[in-house]
Amino acid sequence: MSLEWMAWTLPTAVFFISIGVILVGMFIWQLVSPTHETKGFLPIETTRGDRLFIGLLGSAYIHLAWIGLTDFSIWFALLISIVYGVVLMKFG
Repeated sequence: MSLEWMAWTLPTAVFFISIGVILVGMFIWQLVSPTHETKGFLPIETTRGDRLFIGLLGSAYIHLAWIGLTDFSIWFALLISIVYGVVLMKFG
């Protein structure tokens, strides 16, 4: 029986390590300063955790679209995802 392993690339590893670091950071931030619901440019009231979840979903879709639609380096998708996440957390 042959096992085939997923070929992890450096950008993929950076992406998933970043998610882990962000989750730990959000946990610590919640302990230090509990969140409250706010209304930004999103049409619903959200907490920091809600915006993080929406940001992670959006980042995943950005990466999937990038891989499926372009031949450019995935580092650009990572940069776009970071900008998207920061804007969403700040103004969402």
